[in-house]
This record gives sequence, structure tokens and C-alpha cells, in this order.
Amino acid sequence: MFKIKHFIRQSWLLIISSFCFGLLIAIANAAWSPRIEQNKIDKLNCLMGGLLTKAESFEHTAELEIESARGKKIKSNIYKALSDRGRCVGWAFNASGPGFADQIELVIAVDKDFQKIAGFDCLASNETPGFGDRIKLPYYRSQFVAAPAGKLTLVKTGDTEKIDSEIVVISGATVSSEAVVKIINNSLTQIKDQMQNKGLIVSSGNQDIRGAPAKRGPKSEAWE
Repeated sequence: MFKIKHFIRQSWLLIISSFCFGLLIAIANAAWSPRIEQNKIDKLNCLMGGLLTKAESFEHTAELEIESARGKKIKSNIYKALSDRGRCVGWAFNASGPGFADQIELVIAVDKDFQKIAGFDCLASNETPGFGDRIKLPYYRSQFVAAPAGKLTLVKTGDTEKIDSEIVVISGATVSSEAVVKIINNSLTQIKDQMQNKGLIVSSGNQDIRGAPAKRGPKSEAWE
């Protein structure tokens, strides 16, 4: 009993301070959560528009559950990209996975038939500045534009201008480069299967859409 009283006398200020700071953090989080969520939605819309340039609007179509490479269940929101005439010009969805420093959350876009990747962008990433954060730069991201929406392979050397399933690693940022490829590979397959089961897209079988390897042209010509 004496030890308990002694502990309380010695630590009461710390206990009260911890409670007060915790309460302040909870209040601040509750007050700012709507704005934080809205900012994230605005960023998502902006990134989707940059990937699918012919889209005039995005319609939330479904919320699917996919399994990460580590077996964790992740929710992915699926958006249909619509032209000014209301026609589907592509699809976009979010997907995430572990990077070098923290979780990486991507926005991935594909064409309307789910055959070609339109590209990806980072919704959230805390990779190392100057190294892993180069996954956000155009020279790396452009390799994914018009690549087949199937299994991508990470290679150490290659032609970054060729449209194929091989993605050249970022020198000095192998882990971050690999993380992006894993996230895209893992999410594309599962989301495509679920969308086909729901009748949102037509099953394409094992059709090879690539043909002969081609050089990457302007984005608008590469995947449409």
C-alpha cells in the first residue's frame, strides 16, 4: 500500500498531463477528421483525372475487399471514369502495401476493358526523400503507361521506353520499386476477377493484348 501511495505522489502530474494531452489529441482529431478526409478525396479525384485525361467525372461503382501479399484484408474503392457523354473510358481504384519506410497507397488506373494500365500515382507515401520517393517521378511512373494489366516483372536493366510488362528498377531504391510492382500485381488480378464476377467488365480470357513490343509515345496515344 505504501508503494502505491508513493507512486501516486511521484507520478500524479505525469498521469494528469498524459490524460489532458490525450484528450486534446482526441478532440483535435475529431474536429479535423472531416477536413482531412475531404482533402484525401480531393487529392484522389485530382490524381484520377491526371491518369485518365478523357474522363469528365468519376462514379464510385463498388467497394471490394482484396487480400494483401501478407494476408491482410484491404478495402479498395472502384471508380468508373466517364466521358462527357457518359461513356466509360476507364477505371481507377486505390491499393496499398508495405514500402521501405511505411505503407504506400497508390491510385491505379486501367482502360475500360481492364486490358492495359493507364498509369499510377501515389496517394500516400513516406519513402526516403531522394531515393524511395522517386517512385513519384514521371520517368519511373511512365513505364507503367500502356503496360498489360497482368503480371509485371521488375528488372535491373532494360529499355524504359518500351511498352511491355518489364519495369526497370530505380537505382538505389529497389525496395520501393519492388513495393509498387507488388501492389499493382496483387491488386490488379484480384480486382479484375471480382469485377468480372460482378459483371462490371467482360471476361477477356487469356487474350494477349500486347502484340509486338512498341516504343512509348505520348500518354494519350499509349493506352487509349
